[in-house]
Amino acid sequence: MNNKKVSVAWSSVVASAAMTIMKFIVGVMTGSMGIISEAAHSALDLGAAALTLFAVKVSDKPADDDHPYGHGKIESVSALIETGLLFLTSAWIIYEAVHRMITKNIEVEVTWYAFVVIIVSIIIDISRSRALSKVAKETNSQALEADALHFSSDIWSSCVVLIGLILVAFGIKGADSFAAIGVSIFVLVAGYRLGKRTIDVLIDAAPEGISDIVKDSVGNIAGVIAVEKIRVRPLGPSVFIELEISINRGFSIIKVDNVISQAKDAIKLKVSGADIIIHTKSVQLKDETMVEVIRTLSSKHGLSVHNIVVDNFDGRKYISYDLELPGNLTVAKAHEVASHLESEIQSEVGPDIEISTHVDPLNTEEEVSDKLSNQESELIKKTVIDLILNVGVIEDAHNILLRKIKGKVFISLHCYCNPELTIEDSHNSARELKTLMKEQIKNVFDVIIHIEPKV
Repeated sequence: MNNKKVSVAWSSVVASAAMTIMKFIVGVMTGSMGIISEAAHSALDLGAAALTLFAVKVSDKPADDDHPYGHGKIESVSALIETGLLFLTSAWIIYEAVHRMITKNIEVEVTWYAFVVIIVSIIIDISRSRALSKVAKETNSQALEADALHFSSDIWSSCVVLIGLILVAFGIKGADSFAAIGVSIFVLVAGYRLGKRTIDVLIDAAPEGISDIVKDSVGNIAGVIAVEKIRVRPLGPSVFIELEISINRGFSIIKVDNVISQAKDAIKLKVSGADIIIHTKSVQLKDETMVEVIRTLSSKHGLSVHNIVVDNFDGRKYISYDLELPGNLTVAKAHEVASHLESEIQSEVGPDIEISTHVDPLNTEEEVSDKLSNQESELIKKTVIDLILNVGVIEDAHNILLRKIKGKVFISLHCYCNPELTIEDSHNSARELKTLMKEQIKNVFDVIIHIEPKV
């Protein structure tokens, strides 16, 4: 993209230089104030084109320590300088044209080459304006857009000069000076438009409607509750967008990252060249259950809980759960952690709810397992298969793996069940089988049962 920008900027420099020289020579030869004013305008365009070339080369440099937002605003500075030159040139042209009309110093020689130079100028201006506009839209370059505006204004101003020459050819004196003033008016209008846009960028005025685009793009993403604090800062060819989104506080870090990624993609589809930073704010949902409250608050502190039970008894609610903590913690420290979590939960669910915490030791180290004897393994496998017949809901034990951990038997196996069975029913059946195994098999460390749908 940068090569394309530099290439079209170079072509503008060459075209502006050629037209400046051509118009100036013909203007001096014919004495036409309109053509001389056009030469001055083209000279201005040459300076602007050179400035644009410098700007597009620098603006795409990556951000660094001294320029954390990049170098994009160099294009805006370039456009601001162009605006100043436009106004200065217009003032000189108007002054000279009025001076000629007052002093009656109007001697214009209308020749065929005067018409040729203006017509050729219009053709070149149309070609350059289209090429610059196309690349400006593709790269979102303000400097190239300003250059395109220059060439576009040149088209109309050249048409005014052409009309002035035709009127002079028909003997209407002063028409050339009026044409020069017309050129200046076009230049002033173009300068005003360019200047307004440039100043808006330099004072960080948000492009009109972009906040609504961002809000609409992100607001429809699943998991986003609200979109707030949208800040938009134009940075030359790109735009910096910062926003805050409210999301369910129960979301995991991975899910939050996924929501942020979707939000960025949605914005970039609507706003090309956007550099986006998204902050997240976790909020509590109105319909959040007590179980979700407990999981969220425990996750907030990097704690893991399971076997959460919320029940009503004798007109009062009770909460109980297993809290996993490192097995090497002291009882005093574990009690401190558990009490802090209980206090946070109590503050949200209310003081009238009784909370009971059972602390489970969490083993974070790898265990070394041992083999069982062949005779012991065969006996346990036969016991497992026989016990499955007593449960009824689950069947066909396979992938039975036996080993010893800390001198106790660890059993893992796979079973089949009806695919239409609910998770709760299958879990109850697995729990029943696990209880039977611990009753019938001596010295069991743990039992893991993986249930698969029968096909």
